[in-house]
Amino acid sequence: MNDLANLPLTQVRDEQGAPLLISVTLPRRELYAAVWQVQVGRVQLYLLDSNIPENPAPDDRNLTDRLYGGDRRTRIRQEILMGIGGIRALDALGLRPSICHMNEGHSAFLALERIRQLQHEKSLSFNQAQEITRAGNVFTTHTPVPAGLERFEFDLIDEHFGDYSRELGLSREEFLNLGREHVGDHEMFSMPVLAMRLSSGTNAVSKLHAWVSRGMWGSLYPDTPLDEVPIQSVTNGVHIQTWISDEIAELFDHYLDPAWREEDGRPDLWAAVDDIPNDELWRVHERSRRQLIAFARERLHQQLLRRGFARSEADASSRVLNPRALTIGFARRFATYKRATLIFRDLPRLKRIASDPHRPVQFIFAGKAHPHDAGGKEFIRQIIHMAQDPELRPHIVFLQNYDMHIARQLVQGVDIWLNNPRRPQEASGTSGMKCIYNAGLNCSILDGWWDEGYAPEFGWAIGNGEEYPPHEEGHQDHVESQALYNILEKDVVPLFYDRDDDNLPQEWMRHVKASMRQLAPRFSSHRMVQEYSELFYLPSLQRVQRMQADDLQQGLAFSAWRSRLEQFWHEIRIESLEFSDTQLVVGASFEVKARVHLGRFNPADLRVQLYSGKLNTQRELGAHAGDVVDMQPLGERENGSQVFHARYAYHVGGERGLSARVLPRHELLPDQIHQGLITWAQTSP
Repeated sequence: MNDLANLPLTQVRDEQGAPLLISVTLPRRELYAAVWQVQVGRVQLYLLDSNIPENPAPDDRNLTDRLYGGDRRTRIRQEILMGIGGIRALDALGLRPSICHMNEGHSAFLALERIRQLQHEKSLSFNQAQEITRAGNVFTTHTPVPAGLERFEFDLIDEHFGDYSRELGLSREEFLNLGREHVGDHEMFSMPVLAMRLSSGTNAVSKLHAWVSRGMWGSLYPDTPLDEVPIQSVTNGVHIQTWISDEIAELFDHYLDPAWREEDGRPDLWAAVDDIPNDELWRVHERSRRQLIAFARERLHQQLLRRGFARSEADASSRVLNPRALTIGFARRFATYKRATLIFRDLPRLKRIASDPHRPVQFIFAGKAHPHDAGGKEFIRQIIHMAQDPELRPHIVFLQNYDMHIARQLVQGVDIWLNNPRRPQEASGTSGMKCIYNAGLNCSILDGWWDEGYAPEFGWAIGNGEEYPPHEEGHQDHVESQALYNILEKDVVPLFYDRDDDNLPQEWMRHVKASMRQLAPRFSSHRMVQEYSELFYLPSLQRVQRMQADDLQQGLAFSAWRSRLEQFWHEIRIESLEFSDTQLVVGASFEVKARVHLGRFNPADLRVQLYSGKLNTQRELGAHAGDVVDMQPLGERENGSQVFHARYAYHVGGERGLSARVLPRHELLPDQIHQGLITWAQTSP
């Protein structure tokens, strides 16, 4: 049980001194929540607590007790409280944020509450309030596989949002369409779809994850090349001060510019890593490894006693692991796609690697499985069982009750961080990043952050980025486990144990320093926050300010323009496409004219573009982004049509096609690709 008196936690009270309460509507009752404030450094964190007397029903009081657990009805109520209740709590605190950042779809109902608030305060329609509030919403997707997405059956949506949708001025079908990938289809209500529809910007958490996400969500942007689906990437980063060991930090203080603590995203600061003497950096890391081994032995001793082992057997934990041996860490949520047991696929080979008397290798595992993930729990059971094998017992430990304390010990003390998910199912991953700052190296499948971070001088890649269909998972496990064993036997182990006369692994340290020097600034949280600010927060804030200026006049005008787009976009068509030369050879330059029927729009409302891209096997323009050239109006409008022209030069060879397209144009649009609004010419030379 938490001792609230010893936590930086205070209950928020209203002006009369009573506990501040907010409420959300559930079927046939109100759900109340108290608000608690946690001081996290200079940041205020607010928590909602439903375990209060105002909620007589046990299910309501227990709603905020556990993140996981309960049925789908519990889940949707948790997300109503977080999204709608969260906005109401901020409002009660006198906080009206300009930008709301939804991390994954669980909080997406907040976008609806922001719309409802503005409708009520300014007497706006749903569409008007939607356009104005959308400008201030940002969404980050973390899930690269459809099975991990939050979806709700329609009966749960009907049960909890019947009155709410009417308050928004929406019919049942209009409300459900907000969470449908395909409007009008009978599919489950998707929280990520809701978040994307009501946000001005969406990002994934690594470059590879952005590509995967564009494929997952391309249906929201029909007829859009996959590379242009507007999902950007902001690769995750880690807060160095949280994860770095004190002794490594002292080395950095001595040899690096003191600004490294506050400006760790600056590449120039990390060049001085080369000034740290190898022997100093190695000795500091060796001490961290010894501390990890001592910690792991003590934890294992406690685990064995709790499981009922005799004290003599538990005392044997003092003989497991070797403070001088190559130590490999694997700790994370035990989802099945992360393949925690891959290293055990060939036990005889693993035993030979681990028990080499001259070059021993040891593994420390830690982690937890989702309560409903039977496969993840089975992986944990298997590892604990295999760690009891007499030949492996000295070399393998599984640490239970994984938490941040265990995580710090591991990332500070291991020599290698192992990560072997099924590509491309790892959105980002961050544990391996934490090792960078603690003189550790990475050995990983090219997935998540490592796909963009890897270079041979920084660590090791298992495979070459291959992807396998589900029916070949057994073959994949065989191929990649063998690749892992080969890397350990031929590269990692020899490099680690290659010592000079002073027992220093000089070549190993060259890799450690290269990893620190090049990767440290790229994967820090400072860099990450800066990218969020530059790509999302500041541009969104500028749009919000313009939308709200002059009592929302620009926002209302933009909403009217958007409604006209939706209503009459079908009138736009490219009537003809003419080329001054159809011999498309490298270096050729020619003029292209497109006659576009504008319907009710003016040229200023539209962006007409020439598009050149690679042809696929069906001789159609493929998914990858091509070359885009804006076309300019030529002459006068005649009979509702306007000629646009551009000059184009082919600069690459291969099978390529040329077409034209029309997109909406407005200075308040967050990007040129807008859901469903793109018209292509019907022919390509």
